[in-house]
Amino acid sequence: MKHLTAIALGLATLAAAPSNAQNRPEGLAALGPPPIPADNAMTPEKIALGEKLFFDPILSGNNAMPCSACHLPDAGWAVQDKISFGYPGTTHWRNSQTIVNSAYYGKLFWAGSSGSLEHQARSAARGGVAGNGEDDMMEARLAFVPEYRAAFADVFGDDWPNIRHAYMAIAAYQRTIVQTDTPFDNYMNGDDAALDEAQKRGLDLFSGKAGCISCHNGALLSDEQYYNVGVPPFDGWEDDPIAQITFRFELLAKGSTEEMYRTTKDDPGLYFRTKQKSDKGKFRTPSLRYTKYTFPYMHNGMLETLEDVVAFYNAGGGENEFADNKSDLIQPLGLSDPEMRDLVAFLESLSGDEILPDAPDLPEMEPLPLAANN
Repeated sequence: MKHLTAIALGLATLAAAPSNAQNRPEGLAALGPPPIPADNAMTPEKIALGEKLFFDPILSGNNAMPCSACHLPDAGWAVQDKISFGYPGTTHWRNSQTIVNSAYYGKLFWAGSSGSLEHQARSAARGGVAGNGEDDMMEARLAFVPEYRAAFADVFGDDWPNIRHAYMAIAAYQRTIVQTDTPFDNYMNGDDAALDEAQKRGLDLFSGKAGCISCHNGALLSDEQYYNVGVPPFDGWEDDPIAQITFRFELLAKGSTEEMYRTTKDDPGLYFRTKQKSDKGKFRTPSLRYTKYTFPYMHNGMLETLEDVVAFYNAGGGENEFADNKSDLIQPLGLSDPEMRDLVAFLESLSGDEILPDAPDLPEMEPLPLAANN
């Protein structure tokens, strides 16, 4: 809790990174404070409520799937498996992304389907292969918890817990799960000793020969654009019947054509949002921050280690069902083995110490008080 309080109190005082640090590559920057929306101001009380709701399974269909089920602090605030967990009886169909630094994204989820943390929390809680919750049911559960009734009244002025306010509180809490003091940030802020020699060589490769900076740029190290880089299909769809059913459900639910539904064996990605054939297989560029702890990698977890990721790009990416849409940016890099090791060393500098707060004590349900007889 001390970690969260320190972050919450420090949000307003974090200094922005200098824009012209000497001998630092253009196109990259240290991470400053996260943006806070005008309609969801940060307060210690709201953050504390959001923290409890993040770890409480009360906001799910079966009262057993909290946000933290798929965003585990000791697993990089994600899931260290190819595909995330699903609602009981299902599995998920994409890799779980870390929530660390998610406050900086303008587009949430692998295909950018949510434009804010508030909307993302709602989508996750209600999603058929994740939370599977209904708003009125979750509100009723919250109302059976005296501590939550008091907190919603104090923070939002609610006579009855409003589910929209629950998502706002969770989003406020997520905006405290940020990391701005990595070796890379310290280096970009002027500390030459923050990176060792291998990491500095890796930074030169990242911004030069390897061309990573073309897509992984800015303070977030993501341009938030969409690319098909040739990631192979999730291998679980070959032999996992539950994964097969979930994948077919997603194809049907997201508006595939009859032909696509019957023939597609790979994740169409951005196509589900745009219905443009040119967007098949494209996914949003993920941030490279905190990736030391968020293995495996890519939208379907098909690359196990950072070494695998670097080798994948060094070979010019891979092939998938939507090869016609593969980005022209993905070409063989010609990196030697020592250069690949240096690049991995730099990628590791984008992560600081693990963020491992203690889980909060969760309140219990009690019967609602009966109205007094007149």
